[in-house]
Amino acid sequence: MPNSLTHGVEKTGGDRQVSGEAGVSVGEVLRRLGREPRKYLLARWNWKSAVLSSVFRAAIFFVANLTAGVSAAVAAMSTEFIFGGMVSGFYGALTEAFCDAEPAWAAAVSVLVLLPAANHVMEFVVHWLRGTRNLAPSITASVVFTALSTLFNLYAMRRGALVVGLGHQSLGEDLRQMPRIVFDFLMLVPRFLCGCRPPINAAKAGGNS
Repeated sequence: MPNSLTHGVEKTGGDRQVSGEAGVSVGEVLRRLGREPRKYLLARWNWKSAVLSSVFRAAIFFVANLTAGVSAAVAAMSTEFIFGGMVSGFYGALTEAFCDAEPAWAAAVSVLVLLPAANHVMEFVVHWLRGTRNLAPSITASVVFTALSTLFNLYAMRRGALVVGLGHQSLGEDLRQMPRIVFDFLMLVPRFLCGCRPPINAAKAGGNS
């Protein structure tokens, strides 16, 4: 996986680092999480991730269960909204812990492995106990969403958006930067294939314009 996740990131300026150190290894991040879970997972519970993720996930479960009836869709949506609201902040904190890790591909692989393993087993059990009707397509759609949203969140956090730690800004400011960050994220593969690199400080420039 290319290191394009890091292109355009000013790692030493603008207080954009979450850990306070640039270029920490994935192994060091894992050791920190193991030694100080209260600091990195509880104190940095990511309310931005909790708000945004619970809304999107609730919508996914609503649509996936519409064929079982509106009442079943509303029940699945409500269950996911409550479950997502409780746990997504921890998953956001976990992603945020890796946003200064190098190399970028190792950080991306780490969060892609840790988040689905931690999230979807519990999610399946909660919805199974709740009696969600279309459980298989709901969980499948949720897994796909997790993979895409985790990569995007890591990309955005490396550019100072959606973080609650060092260098955080308001959610409104984060959302104002989203169009440019989303565009740059979608262009990662085309730029890699053509050998181009995103412009330096593109996201930061977009947020300050």
